[in-house]
Amino acid sequence: MKRLALLVLLLAAAPTARAATPGPGVVANVAQGKSLYAANCARCHGPRGEGIHDRGPSLRDAGALEADFYLRTGYMPLDDPHSQPWRTRVLFGEQELRSLIAYVASLGHGAPIPTPQWRGASVASGLKLFRDHCAGCHQIVAQGGIVIGARVPPLNKSTPRQVAEAVRSGPYLMPRFSTKAITPTQLNDIVAYVQSTKHPDDRGGWGLGHLGPWPEGMVTWLLAASILVATCAVIGRRLKA
Repeated sequence: MKRLALLVLLLAAAPTARAATPGPGVVANVAQGKSLYAANCARCHGPRGEGIHDRGPSLRDAGALEADFYLRTGYMPLDDPHSQPWRTRVLFGEQELRSLIAYVASLGHGAPIPTPQWRGASVASGLKLFRDHCAGCHQIVAQGGIVIGARVPPLNKSTPRQVAEAVRSGPYLMPRFSTKAITPTQLNDIVAYVQSTKHPDDRGGWGLGHLGPWPEGMVTWLLAASILVATCAVIGRRLKA
Protein backbone atom coordinates (compact mmCIF):
# COMPACT_ATOMS: atom_id res chain seq x y z
CA MET A 1 0.00 0.00 0.00
CA LYS A 2 2.85 2.36 0.83
CA ARG A 3 4.44 1.73 -2.58
CA LEU A 4 1.10 2.31 -4.33
CA ALA A 5 0.56 5.55 -2.44
CA LEU A 6 4.07 6.73 -3.33
CA LEU A 7 3.46 5.91 -7.02
CA VAL A 8 0.22 7.91 -7.00
CA LEU A 9 2.00 10.91 -5.47
CA LEU A 10 4.78 10.76 -8.06
CA LEU A 11 2.31 10.61 -10.94
CA ALA A 12 0.37 13.54 -9.53
CA ALA A 13 3.54 15.60 -9.15
CA ALA A 14 4.88 14.85 -12.66
CA PRO A 15 2.89 17.51 -14.58
CA THR A 16 3.99 20.18 -12.10
CA ALA A 17 7.62 19.26 -12.59
CA ARG A 18 7.29 19.52 -16.37
CA ALA A 19 5.52 22.87 -16.13
CA ALA A 20 8.36 24.32 -14.06
CA THR A 21 10.70 24.05 -17.07
CA PRO A 22 8.46 24.85 -20.07
CA GLY A 23 9.55 23.81 -23.52
CA PRO A 24 8.90 25.51 -26.87
CA GLY A 25 5.28 24.39 -26.89
CA VAL A 26 4.34 25.90 -23.52
CA VAL A 27 0.75 27.13 -23.30
CA ALA A 28 0.04 30.67 -22.14
CA ASN A 29 -1.57 31.18 -18.75
CA VAL A 30 -3.77 34.28 -18.90
CA ALA A 31 -4.15 34.40 -15.12
CA GLN A 32 -0.39 34.47 -14.76
CA GLY A 33 -0.23 37.13 -17.46
CA LYS A 34 -2.68 39.28 -15.51
CA SER A 35 -0.49 39.10 -12.42
CA LEU A 36 2.62 39.97 -14.43
CA TYR A 37 0.77 42.87 -16.04
CA ALA A 38 -0.30 44.23 -12.66
CA ALA A 39 3.26 44.08 -11.36
CA ASN A 40 5.08 45.45 -14.41
CA CYS A 41 2.72 47.36 -16.72
CA ALA A 42 -0.32 48.73 -14.89
CA ARG A 43 1.46 51.76 -13.41
CA CYS A 44 1.80 53.25 -16.90
CA HIS A 45 -0.91 51.56 -18.97
CA GLY A 46 -3.66 51.39 -16.35
CA PRO A 47 -5.11 48.40 -14.49
CA ARG A 48 -7.24 47.40 -17.49
CA GLY A 49 -5.02 48.65 -20.29
CA GLU A 50 -6.94 51.89 -20.64
CA GLY A 51 -3.74 53.97 -20.59
CA ILE A 52 -2.66 56.76 -18.26
CA HIS A 53 -2.20 60.30 -19.49
CA ASP A 54 1.48 61.34 -19.78
CA ARG A 55 2.64 57.88 -18.74
CA GLY A 56 1.54 55.21 -21.19
CA PRO A 57 -0.90 54.68 -24.09
CA SER A 58 -3.95 52.45 -24.10
CA LEU A 59 -3.33 48.79 -24.90
CA ARG A 60 -6.91 48.07 -25.97
CA ASP A 61 -5.84 47.83 -29.62
CA ALA A 62 -2.28 46.64 -29.07
CA GLY A 63 -3.10 42.97 -29.49
CA ALA A 64 -0.60 40.15 -29.39
CA LEU A 65 1.42 41.78 -32.19
CA GLU A 66 2.50 44.89 -30.28
CA ALA A 67 2.85 43.08 -26.97
CA ASP A 68 5.10 40.48 -28.57
CA PHE A 69 7.28 43.14 -30.19
CA TYR A 70 7.73 45.40 -27.18
CA LEU A 71 8.33 42.59 -24.70
CA ARG A 72 10.63 40.40 -26.80
CA THR A 73 12.86 43.33 -27.77
CA GLY A 74 13.15 44.48 -24.17
CA TYR A 75 11.52 47.81 -25.12
CA MET A 76 9.11 47.27 -22.24
CA PRO A 77 8.77 47.66 -19.35
CA LEU A 78 10.44 51.05 -19.08
CA ASP A 79 11.96 52.46 -15.90
CA ASP A 80 11.09 55.97 -17.05
CA PRO A 81 7.87 56.26 -19.09
CA HIS A 82 9.16 59.45 -20.72
CA SER A 83 12.35 57.93 -22.13
CA GLN A 84 12.67 56.38 -25.58
CA PRO A 85 12.33 52.59 -25.59
CA TRP A 86 15.52 50.87 -26.68
CA ARG A 87 16.48 47.25 -27.23
CA THR A 88 17.72 45.77 -23.97
CA ARG A 89 17.65 42.59 -21.92
CA VAL A 90 14.32 40.76 -21.95
CA LEU A 91 13.03 40.54 -18.38
CA PHE A 92 10.73 37.53 -18.73
CA GLY A 93 11.06 33.85 -19.47
CA GLU A 94 9.23 32.18 -22.35
CA GLN A 95 6.22 31.07 -20.31
CA GLU A 96 5.91 34.51 -18.72
CA LEU A 97 6.18 36.18 -22.12
CA ARG A 98 3.45 34.06 -23.66
CA SER A 99 1.20 34.55 -20.66
CA LEU A 100 1.69 38.32 -20.59
CA ILE A 101 1.20 38.62 -24.36
CA ALA A 102 -1.99 36.57 -24.14
CA TYR A 103 -3.34 38.78 -21.37
CA VAL A 104 -2.61 42.01 -23.28
CA ALA A 105 -4.28 40.51 -26.35
CA SER A 106 -7.37 39.77 -24.25
CA LEU A 107 -7.80 43.45 -23.37
CA GLY A 108 -9.11 44.44 -26.80
CA HIS A 109 -9.13 43.63 -30.49
CA GLY A 110 -5.56 44.06 -31.69
CA ALA A 111 -3.71 42.26 -34.46
CA PRO A 112 -2.24 38.77 -34.06
CA ILE A 113 1.47 38.00 -34.21
CA PRO A 114 2.63 37.90 -37.85
CA THR A 115 4.56 35.05 -39.42
CA PRO A 116 6.50 36.52 -42.36
CA GLN A 117 7.24 34.13 -45.22
CA TRP A 118 10.47 35.83 -46.20
CA ARG A 119 12.50 32.88 -47.43
CA GLY A 120 12.44 32.96 -51.20
CA ALA A 121 11.10 36.52 -51.24
CA SER A 122 12.62 39.14 -53.55
CA VAL A 123 15.60 40.88 -51.96
CA ALA A 124 15.79 43.29 -54.93
CA SER A 125 12.17 44.32 -54.43
CA GLY A 126 12.79 44.56 -50.68
CA LEU A 127 15.74 46.88 -51.30
CA LYS A 128 13.55 49.24 -53.34
CA LEU A 129 10.76 49.18 -50.76
CA PHE A 130 13.20 49.68 -47.90
CA ARG A 131 14.80 52.59 -49.75
CA ASP A 132 11.41 54.22 -50.31
CA HIS A 133 9.92 53.67 -46.83
CA CYS A 134 12.69 53.02 -44.31
CA ALA A 135 16.15 54.16 -45.42
CA GLY A 136 15.44 57.81 -44.62
CA CYS A 137 15.80 56.93 -40.95
CA HIS A 138 17.42 53.49 -40.76
CA GLN A 139 19.91 54.14 -43.62
CA ILE A 140 19.96 51.96 -46.71
CA VAL A 141 22.05 49.33 -44.92
CA ALA A 142 19.68 49.21 -41.89
CA GLN A 143 22.33 50.44 -39.42
CA GLY A 144 20.12 53.03 -37.76
CA GLY A 145 20.85 56.69 -37.15
CA ILE A 146 19.55 59.83 -35.48
CA VAL A 147 16.50 61.90 -36.35
CA ILE A 148 15.01 64.94 -34.62
CA GLY A 149 13.88 63.88 -31.17
CA ALA A 150 14.86 60.22 -31.35
CA ARG A 151 17.52 57.63 -31.98
CA VAL A 152 16.85 55.18 -34.79
CA PRO A 153 17.88 51.62 -33.90
CA PRO A 154 19.97 49.37 -36.14
CA LEU A 155 18.15 46.29 -37.37
CA ASN A 156 21.00 43.82 -37.10
CA LYS A 157 19.45 42.18 -34.01
CA SER A 158 15.86 42.23 -35.24
CA THR A 159 14.30 38.88 -36.04
CA PRO A 160 12.15 38.52 -39.17
CA ARG A 161 9.04 38.55 -36.99
CA GLN A 162 10.16 41.71 -35.19
CA VAL A 163 10.74 43.50 -38.49
CA ALA A 164 7.22 42.58 -39.60
CA GLU A 165 5.79 43.64 -36.22
CA ALA A 166 7.56 47.00 -36.37
CA VAL A 167 6.21 47.71 -39.85
CA ARG A 168 2.65 46.97 -38.76
CA SER A 169 2.77 48.59 -35.31
CA GLY A 170 4.99 51.65 -35.86
CA PRO A 171 6.93 51.68 -32.57
CA TYR A 172 7.76 55.04 -30.99
CA LEU A 173 8.12 57.67 -33.78
CA MET A 174 8.11 55.17 -36.63
CA PRO A 175 5.01 55.38 -38.85
CA ARG A 176 2.61 52.44 -38.97
CA PHE A 177 2.15 50.84 -42.40
CA SER A 178 -1.17 49.19 -43.19
CA THR A 179 -1.62 46.26 -45.55
CA LYS A 180 -2.70 48.82 -48.19
CA ALA A 181 0.52 50.82 -47.84
CA ILE A 182 2.72 47.71 -47.72
CA THR A 183 1.13 44.45 -48.81
CA PRO A 184 1.99 41.11 -47.13
CA THR A 185 4.08 40.16 -50.18
CA GLN A 186 5.97 43.44 -50.04
CA LEU A 187 6.49 42.99 -46.32
CA ASN A 188 8.07 39.60 -46.97
CA ASP A 189 10.41 41.28 -49.47
CA ILE A 190 11.39 43.94 -46.92
CA VAL A 191 12.10 41.30 -44.30
CA ALA A 192 14.23 39.37 -46.79
CA TYR A 193 16.24 42.50 -47.57
CA VAL A 194 16.78 43.34 -43.88
CA GLN A 195 18.00 39.80 -43.33
CA SER A 196 20.45 40.20 -46.22
CA THR A 197 21.95 43.32 -44.61
CA LYS A 198 23.11 41.28 -41.62
CA HIS A 199 25.70 39.47 -43.77
CA PRO A 200 26.43 41.82 -46.68
CA ASP A 201 28.64 40.85 -49.58
CA ASP A 202 31.38 43.50 -49.54
CA ARG A 203 32.63 43.14 -53.08
CA GLY A 204 35.57 45.23 -54.16
CA GLY A 205 36.32 47.13 -50.95
CA TRP A 206 36.04 47.63 -47.22
CA GLY A 207 32.75 47.37 -45.39
CA LEU A 208 33.57 50.49 -43.32
CA GLY A 209 31.03 49.52 -40.71
CA HIS A 210 28.28 49.27 -43.36
CA LEU A 211 27.20 52.79 -42.45
CA GLY A 212 26.39 53.86 -45.98
CA PRO A 213 28.08 56.41 -48.27
CA TRP A 214 29.31 58.96 -45.74
CA PRO A 215 32.28 56.92 -44.36
CA GLU A 216 33.26 56.10 -47.94
CA GLY A 217 33.23 59.82 -48.72
CA MET A 218 35.29 60.60 -45.63
CA VAL A 219 37.91 58.01 -46.57
CA THR A 220 38.04 59.45 -50.10
CA TRP A 221 38.53 62.98 -48.77
CA LEU A 222 41.23 61.85 -46.35
CA LEU A 223 43.13 60.06 -49.10
CA ALA A 224 42.72 63.00 -51.45
CA ALA A 225 43.86 65.46 -48.76
CA SER A 226 46.94 63.33 -47.99
CA ILE A 227 47.89 63.20 -51.67
CA LEU A 228 47.32 66.95 -52.01
CA VAL A 229 49.51 67.74 -48.98
CA ALA A 230 52.24 65.40 -50.23
CA THR A 231 52.10 67.00 -53.69
CA CYS A 232 52.35 70.50 -52.23
CA ALA A 233 55.32 69.42 -50.10
CA VAL A 234 57.16 68.04 -53.14
CA ILE A 235 56.45 71.17 -55.19
CA GLY A 236 57.64 73.36 -52.29
CA ARG A 237 60.92 71.50 -51.99
CA ARG A 238 61.57 71.79 -55.73
CA LEU A 239 60.85 75.52 -55.68
CA LYS A 240 63.32 75.99 -52.81
CA ALA A 241 65.91 74.03 -54.70
